[in-house]
Amino acid sequence: SAMYQLDIVLKKGNNLAIRDRGGTSDPYVKFKIASKEVFRSKIIHKNLNPVWDERVCLIVDNLQEPLYIKVKLPLLFAVPLDVRLDLQDPHCPDQDLGSLELAVTLFPRSTEDREALRQNLRLSDLHRKSQLGRGIVSIRLIEGRNLIPMDQNGLSDPYVKFKLGPLKYKSKTIPKTLNPQWREQFDLHLYDEEGGILEISVWDKDIGRRDDFIGQCQLDLSKLSREKTHKLELELEEDKGMLVLLVTLTATVAVSISDLSVNLLDDPHERQQIIKRYSPLRWFFNLKDVGIVQVKILRAEGLMAADVTGKSDPFCIAELCNDRLQTHTVYKTLNPEWNKVFTFNVKDIHSVLEITVYDEDRDRSADFLGKVAIPLLNIRNSEQKAYVLKNKELTGPTKGVIFLEADVIFNAVKASLRTFVPPEQKYIEEEAKVSKQMLQQNFNRVKRCVLFLINVGSYINSCFQWESPRRSLCAFLVFVVVVWNFEIYMVPLSLLLLLAWNYFLLGKESREGSVVSVVMDVDSPDSEKKGFLDKLYAVQDVIITVQNALDEVACFGERVKNTFNWSVPFLSWLAITVLCAGSTLIYFIPLRFIVLVWGINKFIKKLRDPYIIENNELLDFLSRVPSDVQLVQYKDLKPETSQSPSKKRRNNPG
Repeated sequence: SAMYQLDIVLKKGNNLAIRDRGGTSDPYVKFKIASKEVFRSKIIHKNLNPVWDERVCLIVDNLQEPLYIKVKLPLLFAVPLDVRLDLQDPHCPDQDLGSLELAVTLFPRSTEDREALRQNLRLSDLHRKSQLGRGIVSIRLIEGRNLIPMDQNGLSDPYVKFKLGPLKYKSKTIPKTLNPQWREQFDLHLYDEEGGILEISVWDKDIGRRDDFIGQCQLDLSKLSREKTHKLELELEEDKGMLVLLVTLTATVAVSISDLSVNLLDDPHERQQIIKRYSPLRWFFNLKDVGIVQVKILRAEGLMAADVTGKSDPFCIAELCNDRLQTHTVYKTLNPEWNKVFTFNVKDIHSVLEITVYDEDRDRSADFLGKVAIPLLNIRNSEQKAYVLKNKELTGPTKGVIFLEADVIFNAVKASLRTFVPPEQKYIEEEAKVSKQMLQQNFNRVKRCVLFLINVGSYINSCFQWESPRRSLCAFLVFVVVVWNFEIYMVPLSLLLLLAWNYFLLGKESREGSVVSVVMDVDSPDSEKKGFLDKLYAVQDVIITVQNALDEVACFGERVKNTFNWSVPFLSWLAITVLCAGSTLIYFIPLRFIVLVWGINKFIKKLRDPYIIENNELLDFLSRVPSDVQLVQYKDLKPETSQSPSKKRRNNPG
């Protein structure tokens, strides 16, 4: 029998029924054919007018079988049909439950029919119809003016929330001010052809209780011209202050989903057009449009069984920064085939493409099955590759592999320029949690960095100590030659030589077949067998070390401050004497000679006196300056009047 492909775009819902006590609902949509669920949308929380803009591709073999929304759709091949469905409850036929808006397109599945159809439709047209985003609004939050005070000190700790359809963004908090300077930039995708309404609210951050609402305003994006930056001064309602924004609307397409048969980059003509679009000579057009990445999510094998039946209902989510696309669910299998093509617009070539596999669970949130993270710069075009799925932290393998094929086309000049601007921040990030394992891991990472610096310092110091006469002599000659001939251009040149040297070593290692390994501290099965006391002691050791390190850093900063605060006048006068002498020397004697004399003295000190004790004069001086804690400890306390000895004698004459 004939097979058909039914493409449905679930757009939005209007005036849906209230089902929660708070006067809202958390709606999602299910499609059923022949009593079988074939699609379930994402949940839009607390919204009676949700915007989904989700696309689903269904395979049907009977055009007379109704799609479960209680309607039959009269469809023509390849002709999109916009449908508005009024929701009904059979038990309450007169009740108004709202409506849904969809766009439905029918295609034949047989090879002959599809080839005939494709002769009449260009691939680019099909691609444009599959677009989920209709552009980008770039927002720069500059400042706030004359916000109303919410705290007892007459100030506020303001931050701003933005909402455009289903997308949300929260700015950073600026403490203790009524005229905050945010200087923050972010992008939101347009899901409305007209632009939509940008909802803006300002809040006061409170610790330990609910944040206070300061004010709100709205911006109708449909009234702004595109491809132009608008400086807007938005008054908050009821004269509660003002926000200053820079808003730019661009027509850049954000993301799309299509079937393997409707593949943009597989068409030679379309691929050539995209390569031409991102050629280096066109770097001055729209600097944010760096490139395009297309990933084919083909299939997975050997997934983890999440259901009691020994099977899973896997679906896949692809994420690139704040773009997020989802495949359909393949039911009751550990070896699903999705065969979907996801297309993303690249704004930062250093972004990481994350592919996560979940098990759909109708009664609760989806179960995690595995994840892979692929930096865009690591992608080899048109190479089909099997990726081993990893755990949530991406530190170790889990069960199963996923087969992907990806292509990245980008403008190298734009990518280079974008490298020197702040990266795009994720709108939604997981909150940090207290973790013994993470604390230990981060401590060991810092410890390795510090040990590296200590080893470098020890190596340099060994040259001063003449532990190896040959090495010290070479170091001495290099020091004299470099200092005598030093020019400022030698600083970047030395870094360039370091990069070239490491590149040479890397090429040598790759030719010899060596493997570069990255050391990470993760819990192994053996570590899980440690007793509770061992883990407790390990955490205590980390905490004590961190505590002491923080104390040393704080003491160093406080001692520098107290030197200039005249906390100990003798030391401050001594600092003035040394600084005057140093300024005079540097004024009359070139710095090159001073450094040369210092270095020669450092090298020959050990030769003059083999038993000399090494020291650092600056640190020795600062060690004499008390920290803030020591100042409190050394401060005299005034005796209470009631406890003075003279009063005691008067009260006790005998």
